[in-house]
Amino acid sequence: MEMMNRRPLVIANWKMNKLPSESAAYIQKIENPLKRYPDVIPVLAGQDVLLPAMVEAAKNTAISIGAENMYWQDRGAFTGETSPAALEDLGISYVIIGHSERRNYFRETDEKVNLKAQAALQHNLIPIIAIDEAIKPRDDNDRSHWVVNEVIESLEGIPAEVVKSVIIAYEPTAAIGSGQAMTPALAQFSLRRIRLTLADMYDWDVANAVRIMYGGSVKPENAYELMIQDDIDGVLVGDSALNPDNFIELCQVANRALLTKIRRLDEF
Repeated sequence: MEMMNRRPLVIANWKMNKLPSESAAYIQKIENPLKRYPDVIPVLAGQDVLLPAMVEAAKNTAISIGAENMYWQDRGAFTGETSPAALEDLGISYVIIGHSERRNYFRETDEKVNLKAQAALQHNLIPIIAIDEAIKPRDDNDRSHWVVNEVIESLEGIPAEVVKSVIIAYEPTAAIGSGQAMTPALAQFSLRRIRLTLADMYDWDVANAVRIMYGGSVKPENAYELMIQDDIDGVLVGDSALNPDNFIELCQVANRALLTKIRRLDEF
């Protein structure tokens, strides 16, 4: 029953794509169709230069806007970085932290991810903490232990009373941009291990409240089988979500998956 309190999310990570004018046109195209799925939370995350136009276009809609990254200091001599205070002032709701591309290209560590997560929470930003993992042959204990460590280090020092608002996005590295998502069963297994880790760190009340997402080559064709899994509360989508029609379809799929979960619970 706890899963029904976790409204599904569909988060588009545009990465370094789109122009301000394109972002506004995208939002205008999806605004009305998404009204059919009020139980799904749509989030668009864009590069910093797009955010003012995105916030303006999303006013008076159900669409939330997210940043793709931020620094952990409010002010200072950090040329090129983005202040969490500035994001809050702009009206940003979410921020992606620790995406695999940030970790791989810019050497972002778990320690930095943790600092950013804590700063985001202090500024009323919901952190989407990306947990990265390479898919390669190894036994279950090794793989599970790796995921557990990254969850623990990313959430260190975040108290139980606020961690419920954190979102965790599980991103197996080999699936990102490959066109081949992880199988639904294996994705569910991995997300369940993350939820078990949260229960060990805090308690089951916290673990059942935190939303955990899957990311990695998600598209409308494979999203349903992923989102009907018990511990998958939504999807973080990259290239596929650059197309507004795909984003609308992903929200429709998320709504259908939610109805399937409700029906399954009723039958139980």
